[in-house]
Amino acid sequence: MSNESQPHSTNNKVSVKEPLLFLCHRIPFPPNKGDKIRSFNILKKLSETYAIHLGCFIDDPFDKQYVDGLNKYCASVFHLDQNKTFSKIKGLSGFFTGKPITLPYYYDKRMAQWTSAIVAEHKIAKVFVYSSSMAQYCQESRYSALERVIDFVDVDSDKWRQYAQKKQGVAKWFFNREYRLLAQVEDEICAEFSHSLFVSPDEAALFSARQPIALQKSVHGVLNGVDIDFFDPQADFSAESPVPTVPFISFTGAMDYWANVDAVLWFVKYVWPFIIAKNPQAIFCIVGGNPSSEVLALADQPGIVVTGRVHDIRPFIAKATCVVAPLQIARGIQNKVLEAMSLNKAIVVTTMAMEGINAKESSGVVISDEASVYAQACLKYLNDSAVNLSNRQWIIDNFTWENTLQPLQQYFSAKDIINE
Repeated sequence: MSNESQPHSTNNKVSVKEPLLFLCHRIPFPPNKGDKIRSFNILKKLSETYAIHLGCFIDDPFDKQYVDGLNKYCASVFHLDQNKTFSKIKGLSGFFTGKPITLPYYYDKRMAQWTSAIVAEHKIAKVFVYSSSMAQYCQESRYSALERVIDFVDVDSDKWRQYAQKKQGVAKWFFNREYRLLAQVEDEICAEFSHSLFVSPDEAALFSARQPIALQKSVHGVLNGVDIDFFDPQADFSAESPVPTVPFISFTGAMDYWANVDAVLWFVKYVWPFIIAKNPQAIFCIVGGNPSSEVLALADQPGIVVTGRVHDIRPFIAKATCVVAPLQIARGIQNKVLEAMSLNKAIVVTTMAMEGINAKESSGVVISDEASVYAQACLKYLNDSAVNLSNRQWIIDNFTWENTLQPLQQYFSAKDIINE
């Protein structure tokens, strides 16, 4: 039996804007973690033109307090609580149906019923889908006449391929199966939808290369951005978070996300011993909500602090001597890198973490996949924090939301404003 709570729908404002259905796998508010930052800013941008009817899941009870904040941007909001344990059990049904586990994980008949009802009630002609897992709610033949745009964000199937490369035996088979089946689903969606968006031209090119020539023109890169006013080194940061008073290195991100867990485990195993041997007073702060048991265990090692969820991550970035992003598994654009650069911090990143951002090495940017080089760069910043940096200017020139989302509207055909 499901432990999910009853569905909720709020707002239902009357609008003179053309209605648009927005389906999202996770509540796009507040914009405090990777996918939610992008989904929120796209929602915000589209709300300037359309009356948004949002359908989403809430996978973290902490986020329920923020539902009302969406009323500013949406004509109506329908949300379902998602119990992760029950969803994992549902996901396993994919083994009996030949589907990737991602689809049943995110399927709920109540979301399907709401989608059908909202399309009929508001005569919706345009749909924006955020993440491949939500496309299933508007793929039936009765929706084929709708103008459907999907933001895949990343080539998710390729992440499963990367996971498989790190596994053996049954786990390797499982991840390869998900990679293969999810890739098929992604290709089917691309063929059915008007446009397929990705987080960067690099990601779009990776996906486009496996599509028929006729479909390649419908695949586009729409860059992420960063809130340069919020992530401003001159901003007044919260004083509530216990930021170390000694020189420290920082990593930020959701700490129940496998790629982030894998990144800090690699850093602690291969890089941190070099650093602590040369600078026994150094601190490494792992900052982010829901740390896994593997991450929590790292706090037993000298100099490592695992904060868990913090009220404001900016002090942990702005006051660090450098920020690291040692990702070994990655797709798309890393918001943690954009945010650190916007705060004009020195960064030490792997090549994967820099994909899509494509900043060049400089006094404030070190890119390396070698543990010894990585350690030396961190030590350099620990020993000399007075480095002349131009990272913020790179962000202002290339990654403001105002500029990156300018192309978004062109993927929907123009239509006169109507009375709803």
